[in-house]
Amino acid sequence: MTDTTVRPYRVEVPQAALDDLADRLSRTVWPHELPGTTGEYGMTTARVRALAERWRDGFDWRAVEARLNAHPQFVTEIDGEDIHFLHVRSSRADSTPLVLTHGWPGSVLEYLDVIAPLTEPADPQAPAFHLVIPSLPGFGFSGPTCGAGWNRYRTARAWAELMNRLGYDRYGAVGNDGGSLVSPEVGRFDPEHVVGVHVTQLFSFPSGDPAEFAGLSEADQAALKHLQWFYENKFSFNQVHSQQPQTLAFAVADSPVGLLAWNAQLFDTSLDADFVLANVAIYWFTGTAASAMRFYWEDAHATEQPAGPTTVPTGLAMFPGDFQSIRRFADRDHANIVSWHSFDAGPGDRGDVGGHYPAHEATDVLVGDIRQFFAALR
Repeated sequence: MTDTTVRPYRVEVPQAALDDLADRLSRTVWPHELPGTTGEYGMTTARVRALAERWRDGFDWRAVEARLNAHPQFVTEIDGEDIHFLHVRSSRADSTPLVLTHGWPGSVLEYLDVIAPLTEPADPQAPAFHLVIPSLPGFGFSGPTCGAGWNRYRTARAWAELMNRLGYDRYGAVGNDGGSLVSPEVGRFDPEHVVGVHVTQLFSFPSGDPAEFAGLSEADQAALKHLQWFYENKFSFNQVHSQQPQTLAFAVADSPVGLLAWNAQLFDTSLDADFVLANVAIYWFTGTAASAMRFYWEDAHATEQPAGPTTVPTGLAMFPGDFQSIRRFADRDHANIVSWHSFDAGPGDRGDVGGHYPAHEATDVLVGDIRQFFAALR
């Protein structure tokens, strides 16, 4: 029988684990690198060494723990797995519940900066929200998973159960990266209770029909070129995770620098080092490098393929330097897109509007878009 108890949780990494990490970092065996390379072969020694030295000598994990433990955290069993989540309720009676979902190589840390402005906005006229921020099954404090099959669809059903278990009859789903895959499926699975879905990517791709390309705008053609570049130059992580995650797991589970290099490849160099290290450290201390990568394998091998588009109101907030969604393809997969905002800082300049982690990089912009989207659905 499933135990539906919601149990309090605190992040408390033993000092012995921190000491072991420091020892491993000090004994890193660095790979050979051709002189003068600047990233064409992958992560450079210079970047990884700088991050590793910061991790060993300057990074304060206890400060990260304190930030997490400043918010109420819980664990509850859903479908055979312990699911960790932050649950921060607003003092406002008119607040809308939201479930916020991260991706890989991120974590619940992505959303810490949005908690205060979303739950307790300074403007009393601004919408307020109760926030549920779970760790994906097999990621961080929700892992490692014990069973197979944890793809986006099973996760979406788990999130619907989580929100029901917390007593939320009407709620919204918000997502980034992998969360932008899960959140629309939450709406598909639980449309009677999901008021809307807000994401930072709509991962809709050409179907192969040549007619889809007719009359594409210059902006959409540029987005396709960017997608092709990413596929040809940065997509190796997806291929490995989808095909042989366990093979790579031996390296990244044993070597903190191996994990750092593999995960940090998808953290932009403009991000502050401590944000990168905090996310990587969560995977290291929880031993979830392998189970998090399995999410890709499970998704690639999912036999469940829902037919037809999603129908709940959907909103997109798109940021520079990130995946550029194309409306024509997105409309095919999502029949009720009611908000589509592209925050463009101009050619070659992201300005202050962030990239792939807008909750951290462009907190005010993302918060404003979430407020506007859900306010229009009331």
